Amino acid sequence: MHIGIVGLPNVGKSTLFKALTKKQTLIANYPFATIDPSVGIVDVVDRRVDELSSVSNSTKIVYTTIQFVDIAGLVKGASEGEGLGNQFLSHIRETDAIAHVTRVFADKDVTHVHGKVDPIDDLGVILIELALADLQTVEKRLDKTIKSRKAGASKDIEKEIAILEIFKAQLIKGESVRSLLVEEDAQLLAKDLALLTAKPYFVVLNSDEGQDVAEVAAKIQSTFSCPVVQVCAKIEAELADLSNEDAKMFMDELGMKESGLDRVIRTGYDLLGLITYFTSGEMESRAWTITRGMKAPQAAGVIHTDFEKLFIAAEVTKYQHFVVGKGWGGVRNNGHLQLEGKEYVVQDGDVCVFKIGK
Repeated sequence: MHIGIVGLPNVGKSTLFKALTKKQTLIANYPFATIDPSVGIVDVVDRRVDELSSVSNSTKIVYTTIQFVDIAGLVKGASEGEGLGNQFLSHIRETDAIAHVTRVFADKDVTHVHGKVDPIDDLGVILIELALADLQTVEKRLDKTIKSRKAGASKDIEKEIAILEIFKAQLIKGESVRSLLVEEDAQLLAKDLALLTAKPYFVVLNSDEGQDVAEVAAKIQSTFSCPVVQVCAKIEAELADLSNEDAKMFMDELGMKESGLDRVIRTGYDLLGLITYFTSGEMESRAWTITRGMKAPQAAGVIHTDFEKLFIAAEVTKYQHFVVGKGWGGVRNNGHLQLEGKEYVVQDGDVCVFKIGK
């Protein structure tokens, strides 16, 4: 899964990306310092995997991952190509979700492209530009589809035109099409067009250390109806350069129970409707990412496509029962083993063994 890190220039996107991925990327105090997107794969660290590994004496631990993409800063007029906007917008189209980084920190030495720090206004600028870019895409497709209708009308063409007209009316108002994606036809068309405003998103408020952003966060949530995460990207970048032991000591000194990065990763994971199930044995304990609501055969297919085709049944327990029972033997003795069939919906935290035919 790809999450694009988006925002105006100089809001701390690259600093956040570096902290997330521990990967060096250009961080500079001038607009468009980052032109080509940087990509980093981030482990979704899950202590449950560690516990399972300890019980099974696993040789290997494998976490699930999310991919973050550091996309260059957008500015007003990006949809018309301002600031190389068209190139940057194309990078956003390739992502599954968007993390909008918005600046709330005050630093006179870091230039703000609008001359003032206003997170609500900044977010509005970005969302309008995405809507305008989508409007161009929809109008282009609508013109093409109307011409196709002249060659010979069909129910499919009429349906597409109707949906495109609804999309157009929404985008002209500068609003997202996401709220319109109720019917499957609309969902498929938005996906085919790679519409930017169809993507789920959350907001990352990049603050100073200890800054109170509760009022701003509440206003963003009520105005834009999206999750909000506060981080101090500068501190997170410092933590990322420390060893695990030193990072923990530093967090304790700052009174941090968890890192802002953990919240960003978890929010992105939840936003995409993802959950985790586990497999555990002597060879490895591993986390597997699936979509919420997925049934056992499809979940097995994430391990190997043949597992879905040849699925017979699944032995399932909760990771807590696995840990308390100290493995499958204890799970069975404690009566916490379930044998599930093809209709079982896999839950977050399930530990599974799939029975496969030939």
